[in-house]
Amino acid sequence: MHPLAERIQQQDMRALARAITLVENDAPEKLDMLSDIFSFKKNAHYIGITGSPGAGKSSLVNRLLSHLRAQDLTVAVIAVDPTSPFSGGALLGDRVRMNQHFTDPGIFIRSMATRGSLGGLARATKDTIRVCDAYGFDVILVETVGVGQSELDIMKVADTTGLVLTPNSGDVLQIFKAGIMEIADLFIINKADLPGVQRLKTTLEEYMMIANPKGWVPPIVQTISTRNEGIDQLWQEISRHHDYLYETAKGEEQRQHQLKLEVYDLIREEIWRDVEQTIENDHQKQQAFQDADSDPYQLAKEWFQEWKVKGGNSHG
Repeated sequence: MHPLAERIQQQDMRALARAITLVENDAPEKLDMLSDIFSFKKNAHYIGITGSPGAGKSSLVNRLLSHLRAQDLTVAVIAVDPTSPFSGGALLGDRVRMNQHFTDPGIFIRSMATRGSLGGLARATKDTIRVCDAYGFDVILVETVGVGQSELDIMKVADTTGLVLTPNSGDVLQIFKAGIMEIADLFIINKADLPGVQRLKTTLEEYMMIANPKGWVPPIVQTISTRNEGIDQLWQEISRHHDYLYETAKGEEQRQHQLKLEVYDLIREEIWRDVEQTIENDHQKQQAFQDADSDPYQLAKEWFQEWKVKGGNSHG
């Protein structure tokens, strides 16, 4: 067994941080460690909070943390955003608000830096969720920066995804286009003291009539995080969704689907890493890049075929 996996099982916080660093750096030993860690799975509730920048997600997560700790639940927060207050890149006011949680032993906060590779970020985040689950947190909160492909990928691993919207922000159209609406298990209208709440609520209700969700109908929760309003109802709806997942066939179906996607993702990444390495280490192939008129389709087809033959022989 990997030494870090053993220490995580014993709830060693330093081992947890070290394991996440291995995951972020895509260390060669990562898969073995994660495989060992997977057997410690504790079935924490994975909650994703997403939405456009400026929707007040960090402030909302901060209030939710206080609410969960009041119920004696331990929480890991993964902030996928270089400008998040968790990483110290936001306004001073936000950082001051978070200070109460940094010293709480029942809360672990980790910021995942966007290092240019969106796919890599999504993978690293999923693996970090697994490591935190193995450690034994009751709830794992993932807060993401926006509504792009990376968010969609990350949210596919969450049990419950909350989409944070604000009145009159004009981001509903962007969210429609991004496909985020389809993965939202609940809609959170934050800053609900601003005008335009009813219009936004009506838009969401109309969307659900068109989408006609079978089984679970995403509730619409109104919050004012700056005043700590609506947080209790938000947690009630998140908990209700958790119960729904574990009491119906839908939940089992979702877990099976997520497992399938994850296995495919991992295989795709391993293949890509191997193919890239083969091409990078081949002088003749590198020479082909010197000719700007090279046919990329033909090269890709030939080189992949070549890799398949070599791969088949080396693993056969």
